[in-house]
Amino acid sequence: MLDADEGPTETQFEFITFSAGNQSFCLEIMQIREIRRWTPVTKLPHTPDDVLGVMNLRGAVIPIFDLSARFGLGETPDNERNVVIVAAAGGTTIGLLVESVSEILSVAKSSIQETPDMKSDAARQAILGVISVGETMVRVVNLDAVLDQDGGAAA
Repeated sequence: MLDADEGPTETQFEFITFSAGNQSFCLEIMQIREIRRWTPVTKLPHTPDDVLGVMNLRGAVIPIFDLSARFGLGETPDNERNVVIVAAAGGTTIGLLVESVSEILSVAKSSIQETPDMKSDAARQAILGVISVGETMVRVVNLDAVLDQDGGAAA
């Protein structure tokens, strides 16, 4: 996992890149358990708008978040390419609905730039850094911050 306090090294990291809210994001590959095709979930009453419901994943009930809505980028539109990224952090497993998964990105730690100070603690906490890929900036998602926005997610 990335740690802002570590000194610069040329350690390689691998990320899965994906699209949410028509923006490019990535998660460290070691946090991802699987990628599943979108299927309807079981809705729960009184959940936040970005919590779509729960999914039974081989006997484990996991919450499914709309990552675009979680980041304030609007709801993910229905599309046959939508997928759920099943990820784990801190002993919690969750599903993240995203528009599509793109590729595996292998980069040196020095290629990951700090998130600019945008006067938003939520943005700074949710994004660990940015990676320049051609003309695109890919944001590195802090999965722990995604889980902690509402005091954590139960799995």
